[in-house]
Amino acid sequence: MQDPNEDTEWNEILRDFGILPPKEEPKDEIEEMVLRLQKEAMVKPYEKMTLAQLKEAEDEFDDEDMRAIETYREKRLQEWKALKKKQKFGELLEISGNQYVNEVTNADKDVWVIIHLYRSSIPMCLLVNQHLGLLARKFPETKFVKAIVNSCIQHYHDNCLPTIFVYKNGQIEGKFIGIIECGGINLKMEELEWKLAEVGAIQTDLEENPKKGIIDVMVSSIRNTSIYDDNDSSNSDDGNTK
Repeated sequence: MQDPNEDTEWNEILRDFGILPPKEEPKDEIEEMVLRLQKEAMVKPYEKMTLAQLKEAEDEFDDEDMRAIETYREKRLQEWKALKKKQKFGELLEISGNQYVNEVTNADKDVWVIIHLYRSSIPMCLLVNQHLGLLARKFPETKFVKAIVNSCIQHYHDNCLPTIFVYKNGQIEGKFIGIIECGGINLKMEELEWKLAEVGAIQTDLEENPKKGIIDVMVSSIRNTSIYDDNDSSNSDDGNTK
C-alpha cells in the first residue's frame, strides 16, 4: 500500500479532492525543546529547592534573588509549621487516670480533645475504640484519647459505658454516655463522625446525618401508628354513641 504521506503527484491530487487527509507536518524537535527550556526558565531555581538547599546556595544569588528567597523561605516555613500543627496527633492514644488532667483538661489551647472511657469486657466499647482509631487518622488536628474507666473513675457503672467526653480549653463541650447516646450497638463510623462534628470537635465532609434515613422511617412509623390509634379510638367512640 502506498504511503499517504509520501510526496507524490498522485497523493497531492487525492488530497485536493479530500480523499486523503492533509499531510502531517513533521514535528520540530528542536523547537519543542526550546519551548520546554523557556518554560522551565520561567520558574525560579530556588522554587525547586528545599530549605536546606536554599541555605547551601545562598552565595549563588544576587540581592534581588536573596530578597525573593527570604520571602519564599518564610512562606515555606509557615506552610511547614501549619502542616505540622494540623498533623499533630493522628492516632488514638491510651492514657491512664493520672494523665487525665495533663492530657485532657490542660491540653493545648484551642485543641479539641475526645476521650473515651471504656472497659474492654464491653463489646460496644471495643467498637467505639475501633471507630475512634480510624477517625483519629482522618482528623489529625483533633486529639483522640482513651482510658480504662477504672483508672479514672472508681465504681463507674457499666450502664454508663461507653462514655465519650469532648473537651476544649478545659471545658466539656459535649458528652455521650451509654450505648444509646453513643449511637447503639450497630454504630457506624460515619454516625460517630457526625455526632462529633455536631459538637464541633471535627470538620466533617459528610453532608447530612448518615442515620437520617433510619430516623425518617422511625418517625413515619410512629406517625402511622398514631393515626391508626386515633382512628380506632374514633370508631370506638362512634360505636359507644350508637
